[in-house]
Amino acid sequence: MYCILIYDIEMNEGGAKAARNVFKTCKKYMTHIQKSVFEGELTELQCMKLNGELAKHIRKDSDSVIIFKSRNERWLDKEFWGLEDNKMSSFI
Repeated sequence: MYCILIYDIEMNEGGAKAARNVFKTCKKYMTHIQKSVFEGELTELQCMKLNGELAKHIRKDSDSVIIFKSRNERWLDKEFWGLEDNKMSSFI
């Protein structure tokens, strides 16, 4: 499935460490698009593993992660407003 993941980490005590760990974890599974946005193809198992790894770093009282899932990237109409930086286009 094609996924877009967005996270928001509150920058209070421990926020920088949480943000670093969340970023590194997401980078293992997906392509970094913008600041706290990732996209890519994931299997159901990869999505579950990503969720489990992120749960170790997300502080449930202050941080959030949203993941949008689609059957395929072709069902997503993507537009760039401003600087176009399509990092996904480098995949073969």
